[in-house]
Amino acid sequence: MAIALVIENDPLHDARRLGRWLTEADLELHVLRPYAGDDLPAELTGYDALLVLPGVQSVNPAPGGALDAPWLPAVEGLLRKAVRNRTATLAIGLGAQLLATAHAGFVEPAAAGPQIGPGLVGKRDAADDDPLFRVVPLMPDVLQWHCDEITELPQKATLLAAGTRVANQAFRMGDRAWGLIFHIECDPAMIAEWASADSALLDRLDYDPDLVTEVCAAALGDIEEAWQPFAARFAELARGELADGSPRRNLPLLGQ
Repeated sequence: MAIALVIENDPLHDARRLGRWLTEADLELHVLRPYAGDDLPAELTGYDALLVLPGVQSVNPAPGGALDAPWLPAVEGLLRKAVRNRTATLAIGLGAQLLATAHAGFVEPAAAGPQIGPGLVGKRDAADDDPLFRVVPLMPDVLQWHCDEITELPQKATLLAAGTRVANQAFRMGDRAWGLIFHIECDPAMIAEWASADSALLDRLDYDPDLVTEVCAAALGDIEEAWQPFAARFAELARGELADGSPRRNLPLLGQ
């Protein structure tokens, strides 16, 4: 069975439903929690995939950002090595921001303000030739819950999905590393936990926490329909069984 290193950046952001989809697709998850003292490896030797989960941290240069989480530079280093060595990688939320900043992209507070709740994103033309995104609907359901945005993608990134309020919603680095700024991993309990933890933010936005939780939970069926096949194909890629995926080599990509 293929093994994925899972980096959990805080206790409110575990793999949850995404983790279940991946294990059901025969991908074993090895979870490390650096916030609880787990040491991150210097290399990805022995792992077939890397999954970097969301977190409450911010990677924009404002006070209270990345310096509050001293392990984030190490995560960026692993993301650079994953892209260079063509390790199957999926980075979500904070993870996607780190995938961007690890390759000279920029993250800043979202110009349109925090984006919270269910919505749709639109696939770009490049998604039609993407080994994972080609099975995703044209305008898939997603869950948004972020205050920052990727204002500039890395030079070699391929934009796969965009939004109206936040443009850079999903992208690929190289041919085996994907970043999703939105969330596909949540279940109702996780959403309720987020609403409680972010009660001050929701109050500032004049959002009712119970209503936010209810509306987000109601969208989970559509989110699963759109993204469970995506997760299954990621596991297939990690196992080296995706028919249209090229063989993995532990060599750097030209120009990276």
